[in-house]
Amino acid sequence: MSVYDFSANSLVGEEVKLDTYQGKVLLIVNTASKCGLTPQYEGLEALYKELNVQGLEVLGFPCNQFGGQEPGDSNEIASFCLKNYGVSFPMFEKIDVNGSTTHPLYKFLKSEAKGLLGSENIKWNFTKFLINKEGEVVERYAPTTPPEKLKSDIEKLL
Repeated sequence: MSVYDFSANSLVGEEVKLDTYQGKVLLIVNTASKCGLTPQYEGLEALYKELNVQGLEVLGFPCNQFGGQEPGDSNEIASFCLKNYGVSFPMFEKIDVNGSTTHPLYKFLKSEAKGLLGSENIKWNFTKFLINKEGEVVERYAPTTPPEKLKSDIEKLL
């Protein structure tokens, strides 16, 4: 099993099969627009702009489970991300990353790379998962890890 076995809906509601990204390095992130970590959008976009041509895709998954920090609908999320951070990487519909309604992709990600103290739960917004070109989870990064700190790990996989 790999991330390529899953699909998710884009912000415009179209189903995207993740095997579309086969052969690319993926950085999958649960995001929020009203979080203290929201400025990480800037770093994620910088990584995407610099490394996309080499095969990096950043995939953003808005989530409202942490302090209600992503209350908007898909249009509001898209507008906010573009206006405030120039986000051009793929963004998906709001999902749950913890609990009984966890999106299947996140169930898989969490089972492949546990967090601090072996917990499968996502701790907060902007938890990041690095995926290799074969669709395997390579690393899980804490919400507070700035995107720029991931660059060398990403480059090794490219």
